Amino acid sequence: MWNDELEELFLRTGHRFRRVEPRRRMRDYIRGLLGPVGRKNGWQLAAYAGHRTPDRLQRLLNGARWNADELRDDLQHYVAERLGEPDGILILDDTGFLKKGITSAGVQRQYSGTAGRTENCQIDVFAAYATTRGRALVDRELYLPKSWTDDRDRCQAAHIPGERTFATKPDLAKAMVLRAITSPLPIAWVTADAAYGQEWRLRRMLEETGLGYVLAVPKSQQVPHFGRIDHLFSQAPDEAWEQRSCGDGAKGPRVYHWAALQITSIEDFDGEMPTHQRWALARRSISKPDEIAYYLCYAPLGTTVERLVRVAGTRWAIEEAFQAAKNECGLDQYEVCRYTGWMRHITLAILAHAFLAVMAADAAAKGAAETVPALHPSPWQKFAGSWQLATHPSPFASPSSVHTH
Repeated sequence: MWNDELEELFLRTGHRFRRVEPRRRMRDYIRGLLGPVGRKNGWQLAAYAGHRTPDRLQRLLNGARWNADELRDDLQHYVAERLGEPDGILILDDTGFLKKGITSAGVQRQYSGTAGRTENCQIDVFAAYATTRGRALVDRELYLPKSWTDDRDRCQAAHIPGERTFATKPDLAKAMVLRAITSPLPIAWVTADAAYGQEWRLRRMLEETGLGYVLAVPKSQQVPHFGRIDHLFSQAPDEAWEQRSCGDGAKGPRVYHWAALQITSIEDFDGEMPTHQRWALARRSISKPDEIAYYLCYAPLGTTVERLVRVAGTRWAIEEAFQAAKNECGLDQYEVCRYTGWMRHITLAILAHAFLAVMAADAAAKGAAETVPALHPSPWQKFAGSWQLATHPSPFASPSSVHTH
């Protein structure tokens, strides 16, 4: 089954390589990324493929004629077909790759959340797609600091396209969202951490495209009519906080206290009826109640707080995808300096990761069919206790005015 599925993936993508030689080398490269190779660099991948030197694989990355963006499009078709669901969630985040020297495209000393400190590294923005069936990385962009985009000779030496000018990480994320919504991926939600959620242009673009979002924001985030979001939730009564899980983690359900508040400023209407609602959401640690995370949300009318909580919890899926793609598919083990080689390696690595995600989903579905009854509860359970905007001095409603959806 494993080999049959991989051959099917090669047939899906082979037309992107017009000549036989790069088509074969692509297969060798993917098989090496998926294989038991200690470190997935040029020499070890070449040895696994039975090549005497890494020349042919290096030519695949740096010299052969093929378009990594077209292969990414095939990847998104594959993920949509095998993992897609109507309530699909697009997750935005970046990760750092430590690098030596100054010639690798985009490298400089900059803060890396992956390392937790300032390092000489590349920063790469990714989009992951997640459903109840599985999750996979589906797009990528290399962040180019101004030290690069302001130096066109340096960009030219690294084969960075002339049209690549400076773009912030949220700008790169916006471009990936726009690509995703024109792809076959069925997407209902977008989620990201505060580095992206605090960018109002990203939130506005999502609203204009009709996508729901649950985006983390800093505690200083301003909420229209209420001021800082942390001050808003400091007024929440004890009964506004409810304990619930936002999804399963490595150690079981991720359980926190959550509070939610519908906020004003509806601008989307179907005739005379509003179609969407904005929310403020907070997640408080049970063991360390001073640790509170905040979110701004945008959702269709009738959306339960339970669903917002689940979408918020899905953001961790991209961290798990990063770890799997690095550990199992050599995402961060490339030895290329030029932009083209980076883009091609990363695209091949996330294609390999998508294959593993599909195989895992198929195995889980087969196991579930053998052990779980056909009818089981929806993962999106309604819950009572959605705190509504009230007319009395506190923005959090008293228990008598609680509404359910």
